[in-house]
Amino acid sequence: MTAAIDVFWHPRVLSHDTGAGVFEAPPSPILALAEPHPENAVRLRNMHAMLARGPLAPRVRWHAGRLAGLDELARFHDRAYLDSLAALDAAGGGRATPTSPFARGSFDACRAAAGTALAAMAHVVDGPGRIAYALVRPPGHHAARARADGYCFVNSVALCASLARDRGARRVAIVDWDVHHGNGTQAGFYDRADVLTVSLHMDHGAWGPSHPETGKADEVGEGAGVGFTLNVPLPLGTGDGGYERAMAKLVVPAVETFAPEVLIVACGQDASQFDPNGRQAVSMAGFRRLGAIARALAERHTRGSLLLVQEGGYAPAYAAFCLHATLEGVLGLAPLLDDPLAYLPDDPEPAVAALIAIAEIRRAAIAERGRA
Repeated sequence: MTAAIDVFWHPRVLSHDTGAGVFEAPPSPILALAEPHPENAVRLRNMHAMLARGPLAPRVRWHAGRLAGLDELARFHDRAYLDSLAALDAAGGGRATPTSPFARGSFDACRAAAGTALAAMAHVVDGPGRIAYALVRPPGHHAARARADGYCFVNSVALCASLARDRGARRVAIVDWDVHHGNGTQAGFYDRADVLTVSLHMDHGAWGPSHPETGKADEVGEGAGVGFTLNVPLPLGTGDGGYERAMAKLVVPAVETFAPEVLIVACGQDASQFDPNGRQAVSMAGFRRLGAIARALAERHTRGSLLLVQEGGYAPAYAAFCLHATLEGVLGLAPLLDDPLAYLPDDPEPAVAALIAIAEIRRAAIAERGRA
């Protein structure tokens, strides 16, 4: 296996200032102190430090990212929506959604996130790279073509899939293991058969006008896209074993059948047991296994080429350790760091019934839409 990874980075991603409040809500005058918004620059600074200073450092090849142009962003997003983000930035910022602050400088951070991810995608599809990772923020997988959502404004993963298709890839698979449903990515390709969207997530359902999709198993696509959306909504606290079984029983077979030419992972660490937004109890060992499964799929279908794009992960320190473990799995390495926090028991059995139900609901939904 390849024992090195190409990491793409641009410091402008740190210019997105999300401020402080009541977790993701605005500040309260009742409290003595506000807390930092969970999607802040600290989490990425720690991830960068982990790769620059940690035991993977000799295996990391750093590459400069870039800012995407408006025409590039318009490959997936509506131009009027992009103009509205630029205008909000120029006006000094505000909240794009109730949970998503957008400050002066945030639009450049979004452009840096998208451009850096696109540079990594080009490195994989055009050569010479085989495995690339885009260390970017703000996250993107909730952002739809004309809608911000859940800390996300520009959908870097969707833009990368569009670029791969433009460069000649006939089939692109996106596997999203961020703890939340990748609704923006799903919506963007819901009626298409050339992009398989897979989302493993906590079973949280829809959360309002910005996220009307439920992430349930019966959302399977429409029109030509029927069968090319796979949602795996997992019960709270699923853990390492449950996630591994979900990959083995549902995700791997779906990707194998689709036989992608390009594989993209929406790589979040907010399914960890200490994430304030997750509580799925996945440890470093679980993320290491997810990385290994993704690499194995790439070896079988894309000649070993794989792109990972950073999404969530809001435990400021532990998320960096989980990223390290993910990349260990991708590189086929034995653990180089001990898990500083893991202690929860891991029982995969509660997830098994859910996986059986998901498969049955999905089969019924595909059959029903196929008859329509």
